[in-house]
Amino acid sequence: MTQSMTAFARKEASYPWGNLSWELRAVNHRFLEPQLKIHDALRDIEPLVRDKLRSTLSRGKIECTLRFHAEALNSQIEIDASRVASIIKALEQIRSHSSDLAAVDPIAILQYPGVQKSSGIDTDEVLSAASELLNQTLAQFIEARQREGAELAKLIMQRLDAIDVIVAEVRERMPQILAAQRDNLRQRVEQLGVDLDPERLEQEVLLLAHKADVAEELDRLETHTNEVRRALKQTGPIGRRLDFLMQELNREANTLGSKSIVTSTTACSVELKVLIEQMREQIQNIE
Repeated sequence: MTQSMTAFARKEASYPWGNLSWELRAVNHRFLEPQLKIHDALRDIEPLVRDKLRSTLSRGKIECTLRFHAEALNSQIEIDASRVASIIKALEQIRSHSSDLAAVDPIAILQYPGVQKSSGIDTDEVLSAASELLNQTLAQFIEARQREGAELAKLIMQRLDAIDVIVAEVRERMPQILAAQRDNLRQRVEQLGVDLDPERLEQEVLLLAHKADVAEELDRLETHTNEVRRALKQTGPIGRRLDFLMQELNREANTLGSKSIVTSTTACSVELKVLIEQMREQIQNIE
């Protein structure tokens, strides 16, 4: 199923010991780039979070935030004495280089990361709950990606159908275009009053037809659109494959334009490139 790289999900849960909330945001990126913002007391969960992200997602810049609020009634704030001592020692070393420093604000030290620690809460229980809540948030996040991916697939399919219509029109008109060019060539020879050998004239007509022959390009365009449809039905990451197919489609559309001998075919080539560019922009969001 087609998945978008952009999505948002948030889950919050309350427990006797406090509240937990996960928030996942994602935008386009060539690779998977997790950016974790984890509450200081729960830093031990970071390796688990990274493993889960790598096992469920392939691409995107993922901002993953875990918030934790302990219940005041069930937890007492304690101070990490060794942490405070190391901070004070560092401040004394700084003061030795400058006597102009203002007095140390105890509140500022209290707010320094790692100074406060909660007692009365089973950290393992909190981590276990955070892991389970992360699973739920990831499930919601993937559902959001799939919903947006399905909409992107619809938009791409619409443009594939439009490309097929253009290809069919050009294919249907090519015999008439070549016949008209053959007649124009003969009329010009007659107007010039040149006595041209019929066999030589036929050779020139065949050469013109060969230069203007776009059957191969039309066949490749159909092949590539069918391959895009097949890719959209696959599971797993398909964004890079689709991006490659857009390059191939654009190559054939350019060749079609360069071989054009009438303005209608040139216009079709331009319209094809517009549709391909629209698809390419959508594909930038697909995982």
